[in-house]
Amino acid sequence: MTRIGAVFSPYQYSPDDFKTAVHDAEAAGLGQLWIWEDCFRESAYASASAALAWTENLRIGIGIAPMPLRNVAVTAMEVATIERLFPGRLIPGFGHGVLEWMGQVGARVASPLTLMREYLPALRALLAGEEVTVSGRYVTLDRVRLDWPPAAPPTIYSAGEGPKTLALSGEHTAGTILTGGNSLTQLTAQIAQVNAGAKNVGREQQPKIIAYLNAAFGAESEKRVRAESGERGIDDDRAAWGEPEDVAAVARRFADIGVDDVVLTPVAGEPDLAEFFRAAVEVERLLS
Repeated sequence: MTRIGAVFSPYQYSPDDFKTAVHDAEAAGLGQLWIWEDCFRESAYASASAALAWTENLRIGIGIAPMPLRNVAVTAMEVATIERLFPGRLIPGFGHGVLEWMGQVGARVASPLTLMREYLPALRALLAGEEVTVSGRYVTLDRVRLDWPPAAPPTIYSAGEGPKTLALSGEHTAGTILTGGNSLTQLTAQIAQVNAGAKNVGREQQPKIIAYLNAAFGAESEKRVRAESGERGIDDDRAAWGEPEDVAAVARRFADIGVDDVVLTPVAGEPDLAEFFRAAVEVERLLS
């Protein structure tokens, strides 16, 4: 069954709005609430920890945290601690980060692909409780082992847009997050690139696929979506609007091409985030 999540956008809402949004998501019965660690807005791990502490069932997705910002051992400690506190409720995702932002903080690397190739295996090994020694171009660890690894390592997701990054994601993680604003044709090609990467290293199970979908519900929803989409247009399934049935129809097309989780992103001017969450839950019910 295709699962439906929703985004708490740091572009539309401040940390002051987060607690109310989290409670609204839980009350609506939403399964997944996603946060973005875009510079220089809101911390991923602080937000995730708070949200999980405030709720009982809600899962929190980080989509994504930029790899260059943190040493891989620190990232492993963050994820392991949250996983031990709230088992099975964190969905950790990692990506290159926006190169300009990484440059602003002195963390931009010359080869993001090399960093990803070194970072993800080290992270997975640390979360599995292994002792890791590696001397790479960007990742250097000397007999590092977590004292408190998670009892069951969470599924690690990585994100990307370009063919090389997507193939690398398929090679090194069990799940891939695809950026929003893509047509079905583009998504189909990207999923094929991820699956090819997994096949290249002999992985039998295809990676899980998460994709964002800009969405709006109710009165003037089409107008709001068109305003956000701008020149990209919306006539090729890049967004969805209308009643839950209308949004579910687009989400079903995502499912048909291999998307496992469709994460609905409220467009600018969303008048009622709590209602958006309730509508997202209805979309999932319709898909099931």
